[in-house]
Amino acid sequence: MKIISLLPSATEIICSIGLEDQLVGVTHECDYPPAVVDLPKVTTTLIPKDATSLEIDGLVRERLETEKALYSLNMDVLNELQPDLIVTQALCDVCAVAESEVQAAACSLPNAPQVINLEPFSLQDVFDTIELVGDATGQQAAAAATLANLQQRCDAVVRRSEEHIPTEGRPRVAFLEWIDPPFNAGHWTPELIEMAGGIDCLGSKHQPSRTTPWESLVAQNPDVLFIALCGFDLQRTLADIEILKTFPGYSELDCVRNGRVYVTDGNAYFSRSGPRLVDSLEIIAHALHPDVHPLPDGLSAALTL
Repeated sequence: MKIISLLPSATEIICSIGLEDQLVGVTHECDYPPAVVDLPKVTTTLIPKDATSLEIDGLVRERLETEKALYSLNMDVLNELQPDLIVTQALCDVCAVAESEVQAAACSLPNAPQVINLEPFSLQDVFDTIELVGDATGQQAAAAATLANLQQRCDAVVRRSEEHIPTEGRPRVAFLEWIDPPFNAGHWTPELIEMAGGIDCLGSKHQPSRTTPWESLVAQNPDVLFIALCGFDLQRTLADIEILKTFPGYSELDCVRNGRVYVTDGNAYFSRSGPRLVDSLEIIAHALHPDVHPLPDGLSAALTL
């Protein structure tokens, strides 16, 4: 089977169930596992490499109004690869190739490849997408093994939280996935915070992330501020932290005064709805309660500002 992934998270799912050798094309954003970096790129982006966060936000809002995606297919590459299966998403037509474009492209190919859409809003939804990809590729056993491992790790975090962290003593957490303007993280992130032994004080659990007025965060005065910017690595995120520090009231927040502002690589963790969401859970659990949740080998702790 020749498989094309139109999502970094889908690429990670495909590789996690042993299909790395059948992956023939990926997006320009796919960078994990490292072996996929050299695969043919089937997408391009309209976002300039040097765009600021505010400029990127403006482009996204403009595209939402016009119902045009910021990403498009490279049909020449797609025609050359002739995939049997295309894994994409219908969750957001701005942040990936629009579903309508993918369906039209699939119909134009001589072999009419199967297209499957991944639309997770919760951690369980993400697990369901792994099973879906396993079913579509005949890798049910491998998908089941992957899911069993991920579930075991999640259960271990939840068990430690329930046994060692009193409900009344749990820290109130604000989680930003964008700074200029501020966006709180929705979808699965509030769920991960709860599992890790925290209380999400901004969130929209299992709902899309949304613009959040800075004044709302200041009014909440969270015990912990966790930052993992969507699509940005740690270095790019740290540049935007300087913007955050200029916001009124930032230095007076309890989380800032108490040294409980944490930053991690949002491009690798939290934003991607694939197996590494469980890594994300373990990272935030360790940040919130390092004496309760050890950091697994191979993971880097969130940076403390």
